[in-house]
Amino acid sequence: MSKIPVYLMPGLAASTAIFERIALPEDRFEIHLLEWEIPLENEALMDYANRIAKKIKHKNPVLIGVSFGGILVQEIARCIAVSKVIIISSVKSNLEFPRRLKIAKTTKAYKLIPMSLILNLENLAKFSFGEKVNQRLKLYKKFLSVRDIRYLNWAVEQVVLWDRTVADPDVIHIHGDMDDVFPIKYIKNCIVVKGGTHIMILNKYKWLNENLPSIILETKKETNALSQLL
Repeated sequence: MSKIPVYLMPGLAASTAIFERIALPEDRFEIHLLEWEIPLENEALMDYANRIAKKIKHKNPVLIGVSFGGILVQEIARCIAVSKVIIISSVKSNLEFPRRLKIAKTTKAYKLIPMSLILNLENLAKFSFGEKVNQRLKLYKKFLSVRDIRYLNWAVEQVVLWDRTVADPDVIHIHGDMDDVFPIKYIKNCIVVKGGTHIMILNKYKWLNENLPSIILETKKETNALSQLL
């Protein structure tokens, strides 16, 4: 039996080290890690997605993306044929954005964010992972790897201006009920992880390791039923 290729995409500014605790049965799955690249000048998100998609060497892979990586894998799925898209701590359309992101888009306030200050590790940790990070700052030193100002300017703009208004019904969404970046009250049709925060890829890895194999293998109907139980 051939193994199922699973490609993992980290969140904004994060390295693939965020997946170091994710383990899928090696007899069924083959994990591949995707990394952020510095965007080209004025590169559109779809063009960027197409560029990253070229690094995927398997047909019909499973794509799993965290946070902004979840947005990106949804765009990659428009470029290539995939068997399944799973997003974690992310959104399926801009209708699931919190109010502050919608205001940022309308007022263009995101253009006023001083990216040079965000390049400071503590500020970058807060920006990428949420506010409650001070006690875990050392832990994040290895998880936040992309500190290029052009990337940050580009990434923030791509999130705020993401134009998808209709969610893909085939996307499987796993979300924590304590996510402070994308609050659960704005999220629809997801598998809810109790106590899960925006960084649950790090601290809810046991739940993910236990449940991801079946979520990958199940049909959409079975996954919907699972979301009602969890």
